[in-house]
Order: sequence, then C-alpha cells, then structure tokens
Amino acid sequence: MKELFKALSDETRRKILELLKDETLTAGEIANHFNMSKPSISQHLKILKYSGLILSEKKGQYVYYSLNTSVLDDLLSWIMGLK
Repeated sequence: MKELFKALSDETRRKILELLKDETLTAGEIANHFNMSKPSISQHLKILKYSGLILSEKKGQYVYYSLNTSVLDDLLSWIMGLK
C-alpha cells in the first residue's frame, strides 16, 4: 500500500491516471500531454506500474498503458472500511 500512496502523491502521476481512465495510451501519447522529457514520463509510468495502478501490454513495437481498476476498487473498499 505504501507504493500506492507514493504513486498517488504526485500531481503528474494523478494526471496520467486521469488520461488513462478513458483510453489505453502509449508512453509517447501520454508524453504529448506534458511539458517534460520522455524519460521523465517513463519514470512516472514505472512508479505507477510498480504500484499496480496501471498495466502495460506490448503490441508490436509499442507498449500500451491502461488503468488497473481492480487496485482502485481495493483502495476504495479499504477507505470505505475506515468510515
């Protein structure tokens, strides 16, 4: 859970999650929405993937990223259990 909260603590990573809520995107497509280097975006994607918040799938020469909603469901269940 520590990795999950670390991933969510950064505004750029939260914006990446917002982008992925509607569609699956490549790293390049994600990078087009930000004014930062592609290696920086790759580092954010690595952290999101390590936390379990996103999934990646290689198709040909591209890697596509998508939101892992099961982790979000688990997080929401845990939060609601605190109420």
